[in-house]
Amino acid sequence: MRFVIIGGGPAGHTAATHAARLGAEVTLVERDLLGGAAHLLDCIPSKAMIATGAAMALTRRAGGMGLEHLDAVLDFQAVRARNDAIVGRLNASVRTLLESQGVRLLHGTGRMKGPHQVVVDTADEVVELEADAVLVATGSRPRVPPWAEVDGVRVLTTRDAYPPPEVPEHLAVIGSGVTGVEFVHMFASFGSRVSLVVSRQQVLPGKDPDVAAALEADFLARGVTLVKGARAEGIDRTEDGVTVRCDDGRRIAASHALLAIGSVPNSEGLGLDAAGVETDRGFVPVNHHCQSNVGHVYAAGDVSGKLPLSSVASMQGRKIAEHVMGLHTLSHRHLAYDKAASAIFTEPEIADVGLAEVDAFADGRKIRVTKVPFAASARALIDGDARGFVKIVSDPATGVVLGGSIVGRSASELISVIALAVTAGLRVTDIVESLMVHPSLAEALADAAE
Repeated sequence: MRFVIIGGGPAGHTAATHAARLGAEVTLVERDLLGGAAHLLDCIPSKAMIATGAAMALTRRAGGMGLEHLDAVLDFQAVRARNDAIVGRLNASVRTLLESQGVRLLHGTGRMKGPHQVVVDTADEVVELEADAVLVATGSRPRVPPWAEVDGVRVLTTRDAYPPPEVPEHLAVIGSGVTGVEFVHMFASFGSRVSLVVSRQQVLPGKDPDVAAALEADFLARGVTLVKGARAEGIDRTEDGVTVRCDDGRRIAASHALLAIGSVPNSEGLGLDAAGVETDRGFVPVNHHCQSNVGHVYAAGDVSGKLPLSSVASMQGRKIAEHVMGLHTLSHRHLAYDKAASAIFTEPEIADVGLAEVDAFADGRKIRVTKVPFAASARALIDGDARGFVKIVSDPATGVVLGGSIVGRSASELISVIALAVTAGLRVTDIVESLMVHPSLAEALADAAE
């Protein structure tokens, strides 16, 4: 089985290693970083900087834990060096794993020449490959609207901000989705004044209102300005900064502006037309096996138009490798996108999985909702951070766990318990009867399941 993969991000390199273990002859084409540009140049650096901001916040809370108040001083050069070191280690780790499995690596730009032909432009030559199966996993890039002129100095996309050239005195963040709120948290922790343009009446539109309210309360406590019900429609450079123009006439004068308004798929120049592969607004529509309309051509990760999460991309890659090698004819569980856990790395962290309370009510579905604040958790009080809550949604007739939301410290880790329950069809009693460590934040999960 000759399997050619275009794109070495979470989907591509997972598919490559898994298919190679199953006996495929795998060639992986990557034009940038093994590990994925979106992953290694967006996700990982942002979380590394958020960790730095969290450490600074912890020093500010030291007085409440019986310690003398400490003042942490931010060293942006050290932050940049740390980010580079983390990305370098992850990139090397992916390369080592691929090479250990016998995957052929080509550094260059790949494109399809026909249904079974892939052409790769490397620095030294043009390589033509014959393929029995092809995976397109080329990721995405930050969306830049026509009214914004990005210069990488004052007007930034997310990839210009890890870190930016200087700590913004006043940052205007445009976009209140997951990426936007993470940047608000990050730079507020670094001491920047932050204004957030919120096009709706709550941050994180589509998320649980209780979750959004908790995050908004934290932002306001940090001095963040929320500009609600406004859409940005222009950014003007001024002598010492920028002015963001909103559609309702409001103006936000700031030192820097950051665009966090989604991403666009990297599907141009891939020769998809030559292979007969259909696209929709740049995305490659796929079925439950991640196949395009051309059966042996697959798509995964951001370019597939499914949930833009690294965890989802990795699982797609694994499922594709199994399908390519014919294992789907055996016991096979399709990827359930509605059961994927996700997290937002603000402080406090936010995580959710499965059915949301607001969606259940919108559909007229009967549910049982239980909610426990971390203020009742001994471990939260010991740690000096009792913000947030655990909410579990279950079926009132069967007790089966349908979903949940967590706001609080380590929410991204704790949500795994609820995610397992949702995926495995466990009942709330299964969580209640689990003997949790005491004292631990996880005890709040059992309390919420009562």
